[in-house]
Amino acid sequence: MLVDIYTHICPQAYLDTLVRRAPKLEDMGKRLLSVRKLVDLDERFREMDQYGDYRQIISLPSPIEDMSTGTLSNELAHIANEGMAELCVKHSDRFPAFVAAVNLRDVDTALREAERAFSCGARGVQLFTNVDGNPLDGGAYEDMFALAAREDLPIWLHPARTAAMPDYASEEKSRFEMWWCFGWPYETSVAMCRLVFSGLFTRYPRLKIITHHLGGMIPYFDGRVGKGLDVLGARTSDEDYSHVLPGLSRPHLELLRGFYADTALFGGRHGLRSGLDFFGSSQVVFASDTPFGPIGATIDRLKELNLSRQEEDSISFLNAERLLGMALSRQPS
Repeated sequence: MLVDIYTHICPQAYLDTLVRRAPKLEDMGKRLLSVRKLVDLDERFREMDQYGDYRQIISLPSPIEDMSTGTLSNELAHIANEGMAELCVKHSDRFPAFVAAVNLRDVDTALREAERAFSCGARGVQLFTNVDGNPLDGGAYEDMFALAAREDLPIWLHPARTAAMPDYASEEKSRFEMWWCFGWPYETSVAMCRLVFSGLFTRYPRLKIITHHLGGMIPYFDGRVGKGLDVLGARTSDEDYSHVLPGLSRPHLELLRGFYADTALFGGRHGLRSGLDFFGSSQVVFASDTPFGPIGATIDRLKELNLSRQEEDSISFLNAERLLGMALSRQPS
C-alpha cells in the first residue's frame, strides 16, 4: 500500500473562479493552467492505476494569497475546500482525505474556515512559508498553529517564493527560475529554523509539521544548522539572541529532527538518502508532488535504498496513518 501524502489538485469550481476573477495568474498561475492532471480526473486516475494500491492526500498547489486579493481570497479558500471535500466523498478509494486551504491575510476567517474544513474531512491545514513576505513566526499566525496542535492535526508546510524576490540586491527579480529551484528549499529551511527559534514547539509540544521536499536544505547542512548555530548571536551585533537557545524545550537540532519530511524530490537520489538519515524513517512520509513531480521515479528511488520492511511500511503508509489519525490501510480499494 502507498499513501502519497503531498499531491496537488485544483477542484474545477476553484479553477473556474480563478480564471474568471483572480487578477494575478502569472508565473505559477501560468504553470497551473498548463498541467491537465490538476483538473482532469480521468488522466489522473489512469496514472494512479499504474501503481496498484495507491492513494493520494490532496491539497491546493499554490497560495491563495499569491493569486487573489480582498474578500475573493476567503471565497476561494471556501470553494477549494468544498471541492476537495466533494472529491474525497465521491472518490474515497483514491482520495482518503484532503488538506484545508486558508487565506492567512484574514486570520480570524482562516481559523473558522479551517475548523469548517476539518468537519468536512480535512485532516490538517496547508500553510505557506510566508504570507505576502511576512514570516510565519512573527506571531500574527500563531492561532493557526495553536488550532492544529489542539486538534492534533498536522500542518503541511509548503515553500512560497516568487520571481519578485531577487537573487542579488542589484537586480529587480530572480532570473532563470532560481526563485523556484533553490529559493523554495531555502524558504523551507528558514521557516523551519525560525519556527524552532521562536519557541513554537516549546509552546505547542504536540504540534506536527510536514515539510515539503524533505526538509529543504536542513539535512544537507546539519553541521551548519547544528554546531554552527550553537553559537547563535556570535555573528550579530545589533540584536541580542542570548536568550533564544536556553529558552527552547530541547536542543534546536533535536527540534528540527522532530519535523516530518516528505520524499518529494523530483526523483532525486542523493537528497533522499540524506533526508532519511537526518529525520529517520519514523519521520519521513511518501510524497511525489504529483502532478508536478514524478510518482514512478519517486517510488524507484525509495526502492533503491533497500530499506527493511518496517522502514518501507512506515514511509509508505504507517506514518501517514499516525499523522492523519486514519486507518488508511483499511480504506476500500
